[in-house]
Parts: sequence; structure tokens; C-alpha cells
Amino acid sequence: MKTVTLGVSSRAASKRRLAAALAGQAQGEFITFATVELLWKVLTAKRWEILRAMTGQGELSIREVARRVERDVKSVHGDVTALIDAGVLERTAQGVCFPYDAVHVDFTLKAA
Repeated sequence: MKTVTLGVSSRAASKRRLAAALAGQAQGEFITFATVELLWKVLTAKRWEILRAMTGQGELSIREVARRVERDVKSVHGDVTALIDAGVLERTAQGVCFPYDAVHVDFTLKAA
């Protein structure tokens, strides 16, 4: 099963993970955001529905994604474009792909 971890990571932490990966240490699959606020801005409730519908499904057309989430194609297209721009979805020849079978969300909320 291919799992991606969505989370919040500083630039320094991302650089450490990259250095470890370049040294041959397996790091897993990560999509990170600079702040929790940015994560929630990108991953709205409607976009989570799209990810849920696409997880483990391979390549899908935007029309098929819209059918699966029971929304109109135009609004799904806007959300899919935002997810592509954020690096969450991949554009393919036939549509879009979320190449993971599972999603893990990881961040820590600390006192101000």
C-alpha cells in the first residue's frame, strides 16, 4: 500500500529529510505545507471529498471525479486545478491522478 503523509514542515525539516533521502535513507512519501493555515486553505472540505474519491483509483478524468463527488464539472475543475498547483494531484494525459492508496495527516498544534 502506497501511503502519503500530508503535514506541516519547516524548510529546515524538509531539507533534513531531503539530505537523509540523498544519503539512501527511505523517507516515505510526503506533501508538506509551510503552515497549518495553508494546509487548511488548500485542503478544503470539498477538496478532501475529491481526494477521498480519488484515493487508490489511479488516473481519472475530471468529469469522472465530478461524477464521483456529485458536483458540477466546472467547480470540480477549479478545485482539481488548485490541488495540482499545490502539488497534491498530478496532471496526466487522460486527466488527473492521486497516486496513493492511503493518506496520513500529521502535524502538531503547540501553545502560542
